[in-house]
Amino acid sequence: MGTVLVTGASRGIGRATVKKLAESGWDVIAGVRRKEDGEPLAGPHVTPVVLDITDDAQLAALQESLPKRLDALVANAGIVVEGPVEGLGLDDLRRQLDVNVVGQVALAQAVLPRLRESKGRIVFISSVSGRLSTPMTGAYNASKFALEGIADALRIELRPWGIKVIVVQPTSTDTDMWSGALDKIDTMEASLGDEQRRLYAGHLEGIRKTTRMIQKRTAPVEQVVETIERALNAERPKARYPVGALAKAQLAMGGATPTRVLDAVLARATGVPRKPG
Repeated sequence: MGTVLVTGASRGIGRATVKKLAESGWDVIAGVRRKEDGEPLAGPHVTPVVLDITDDAQLAALQESLPKRLDALVANAGIVVEGPVEGLGLDDLRRQLDVNVVGQVALAQAVLPRLRESKGRIVFISSVSGRLSTPMTGAYNASKFALEGIADALRIELRPWGIKVIVVQPTSTDTDMWSGALDKIDTMEASLGDEQRRLYAGHLEGIRKTTRMIQKRTAPVEQVVETIERALNAERPKARYPVGALAKAQLAMGGATPTRVLDAVLARATGVPRKPG
């Protein structure tokens, strides 16, 4: 084992990852956005640190919180911005990219000197949505597509130092992100203008129906955590780890299906109306 920094540790996949890795003997630095979120995590193998990956001052201060040796980074922090591309607030889009792309690069830059010394590895938590784009999640898709592109470049660039760069691709997972998904859709709809709500009424009805269906079949968070642990421990890790059979099937379908057919399948699956309402 060794020392690992896990971001987005306040909840969901990040929190479960911290607990599992600590139980497995890793010394875990748990990045949380608020001090109070880290207090329940603190223990013999877990040291919480306040870390907003979009805050330059906190990234600079991170150097004082890290041990001299760092063996791995699990870059898990992220947000989801939903809505039709036509109706996205540009500040919301910038925030989406700032957290899910720019912040990930800033974080990697901050820890790479330590990872170079240890010949460590970086595990980026991406998504099936980083390879397969769906309606009403265009901003999130864009951020994960970009993250995977960055990871691919970084993986090759860091080969001379033996640093492994790995992408983990979960599908919908049983965390508070999905349990509260309908509330987020309500908030997103309220942010739209009257005309956009009228134009996209069918899309909104469709995404609510799809979300209810997904909530019934979300994958257990333990499945993601086990995949992350496997990526950290593998002597010769893969570049990508889809999480579970459903993620593998979705990615295979996306790669093998002609675009026109895939568009039709995804439109139907997500309730996009055939004609304007």
